[in-house]
Amino acid sequence: MNAEFRPNLVALQTIVHREIRRYTRIWPQTLLPPAITMVLYFVIFGNLIGARVGQMGGFTYMEYIVPGLIMMSVITNSYSNVVSSFFSTKFQRSIEELLVSPVSPHVMVIGFALGGITRGLAVALIVTLLSMFFIDLQVHHLGITLLVIALTSTIFALGGFINAVFARNFDDISIIPTFVLTPLTYLGGVFYSINLLSPFWQTLSLANPILHMVNAFRYGILGVSDIRIGVAISFMSVAAVLMYIWCIRLLKSGRGMRQ
Repeated sequence: MNAEFRPNLVALQTIVHREIRRYTRIWPQTLLPPAITMVLYFVIFGNLIGARVGQMGGFTYMEYIVPGLIMMSVITNSYSNVVSSFFSTKFQRSIEELLVSPVSPHVMVIGFALGGITRGLAVALIVTLLSMFFIDLQVHHLGITLLVIALTSTIFALGGFINAVFARNFDDISIIPTFVLTPLTYLGGVFYSINLLSPFWQTLSLANPILHMVNAFRYGILGVSDIRIGVAISFMSVAAVLMYIWCIRLLKSGRGMRQ
């Protein structure tokens, strides 16, 4: 058991270290743009538009949208890091070396996912620090906040892995973020409360998984939510487990691994 554990531990450390080095080495392209984008959101939506909107959910509009903007940065960066990194590994054919090595599929999935998770959390920390220049940020429930952000970054890191497996060219890795993630994020309650919608659209919005993540995180920060927190956390936990199992099955089957 120890003979198998140590090589896999070394392999995991190597993959994670390489992933972290990859995005920190080019931080002006990976960490700086999300920070600038979120500052623009704070200024435009928070200060300019927020002054006209007034309060929402008992908070100023700026305070209300900050948790959603932090979650948006986590989603996009966790996803994009893994999908671009793993597809590049496929494209360069170095994935074939990993597949024939004694490295466990679990190590490969966890290693690439941790790379995306660390980048998502790093960007979230940067955005959180920047938000303190605009609002007096106070965390209502630290445990729920950390759990939700960890589960969300895990789900989208694994989602990026699945997208990279099925992608045949570099254009394919941008389809899901552009046509699926972006609309779902903007319709996920980042900028508004679903209580403002009609009953039909409220019910329809509940089918959006990002709505549950954003509201669970907003509850952790502000203590308010449009949905039941227990349901949201249960959904995220099940989704993370199912996506992990799917990633392992894809790796073991070898589907989409050869370009």
